[in-house]
This record gives sequence, C-alpha cells and structure tokens, in this order.
Amino acid sequence: MIDTIEKEDTIISEEEAAQYDRQIRLWGLDAQKRLRGSRVLLVGLRGLGAEVAKNLILAGVKGLTLLDHEQVTEESRRAQFLIPVDANGQNHAQASLERAQFLNPMVEVKADTEPVESKPDDFFFQFDAVCLTRCSRDLMVRVDQLCASRNIKVFCGDVYGYNGYMFSDLGQEYHYVEEKPKVVKGSNEANDGPEAKKPKIDPNETTMVKKTISFCSLKEALEVDWTTEKAKSSLKRVPADYFLLQGAVSERCSAQKLFLLRWPEGQRGGRLLQLQISGLGRTQSRACGAHPLPVAAGIKICLLDGTFA
Repeated sequence: MIDTIEKEDTIISEEEAAQYDRQIRLWGLDAQKRLRGSRVLLVGLRGLGAEVAKNLILAGVKGLTLLDHEQVTEESRRAQFLIPVDANGQNHAQASLERAQFLNPMVEVKADTEPVESKPDDFFFQFDAVCLTRCSRDLMVRVDQLCASRNIKVFCGDVYGYNGYMFSDLGQEYHYVEEKPKVVKGSNEANDGPEAKKPKIDPNETTMVKKTISFCSLKEALEVDWTTEKAKSSLKRVPADYFLLQGAVSERCSAQKLFLLRWPEGQRGGRLLQLQISGLGRTQSRACGAHPLPVAAGIKICLLDGTFA
C-alpha cells in the first residue's frame, strides 16, 4: 500500500464503497482510500504485465498508465488476455487499453506507446508506484534509484517459462501493521506452578502490531559479493533461482534462451552462480565445483542445481 499519499479527492463515494465492499472488509477503509489516491506506472504488457494491470484496476487505484512500445504479434497476443484477436501489428499498450478500462470504469487508464528508455527522469516522479516488467537490468537500476529519491515504491518482475522473479523497494523505513493473536497473561492467584508463568494465546482475539522494515535497493541486491565470509554463511539460505535469474536479468533473454542444466546424477557440488561463454565450445565459471561444459558459442548459460528443463 502507498502510505504517503495525501490527495484532496480520496474520499470514497457510495458507489465506490459498494464496488470495493469485499476488499474494504479485508484491509479496511483507510487502506482503500490510500489505494484510491495512488497513480501507478506499469511497464510491459505481456503475460505478467496484463495480470498486474488487471489486479491493480480491480483493486481500485486512481490511475494506471500502461507503457509499452512494442507491436502485437501472434505470440504476444496469445500470452495475455487484454489484446483482441484482430490486433496484430498494433501497439501493445494501445491494444490493451479498451479491455483494461472495461474492467473498472472508476479507474483512469492511459496508454503510453513510447519506449521507457527514452523517458526523462521527471517522468517517473508523477507516480506513486512504478511496476517494471520485461526491462533490462540497467533500466531497472536507474528507475529504482530515481524513485528512491522521491519515496516512490518500485516493483520489478519477469517470467521465463516456469521460472520468474519479483523485487520490491518500498524504502528505507516502510511502516506496516501485522495482525497477531492476543497474548493473555496468566493469573498467579489461580496457579503458582510453572504453568502460571506461560503466556496464554487466545486465537479468538487478535491485536494489530506496528512494524517497520527496511528495503535495499535493486543495485545492492544484484551486486552482492559472494566471496565475503558473511555472504558465504548465508549462501545456503538463498534460493537457487536467485542465481539462475541473475543471468537472465543481466541480459534480458527469452525463455527459449534460458537453459537450465542439472548436475550429474548423485553429484551436488557447489552452486554455479553464472557461466559465461569464453570461446567456441568451452565455458568458464566464477563459482567453485564447476566443470566446463560443451555449449554453443554466444549463449549465456545459467545453472540451477538439481533442476532440469
């Protein structure tokens, strides 16, 4: 949720209260007001982008800008549900606009057909949240740094076949509340034994606990030095997909170019962070426990131990 929005028109009307009745019951009227006052930029209108657009529009944001400069092909049209069947050759964002707006007339939906790389810095400052899909690593790092300077929330994500990733940067001090069961103190008068010292949890009563969490930048998340002792000690807790998608994010590749290879049967070894082609037919690895694999030149290889596709 956007927690810094102060707008003059965030009052929920009776029509909006009826439209958003179920979610108001879920997260409360105050949260819906903040959501109703937020403007969001969504970059990329393929399968993931269309799903994000649908969820944001149905949730009831104030405005959503769909940005995509690419043209509709038969493959991209089949990858999402907002583009009509006869829209081949049209712009992705423009072709998705009509069906997206139809989902919720109370949300102001716009289409932007310019490349996101050509946008000036101040373009991103008009939004309360920015969602980036199908973007290069350099672009995501740039936008994240720009938005962090204005406390604008950033979400990045992409899908590669059966694999995908999501990154969020909600700022250095992000405040939220967590619902927890209420703890009832035991009575010492009734029992003087050990049981009296144990707090009792009443599952029927809950209390809201205020918490604060700090998010790191995308640049910091992608540039971890895994040779340090601190990083090595946490390596086992890091999902193997993180290293797989490092290669995909570094050089935006399609699902067809993203190869997952498995270790030989019974051999686990160390996780391979990334394999980079160094010549015809051979590879070099930056991680321990790796062995050269014969591959075609010019293809980036990422290994995810124990997984094969």
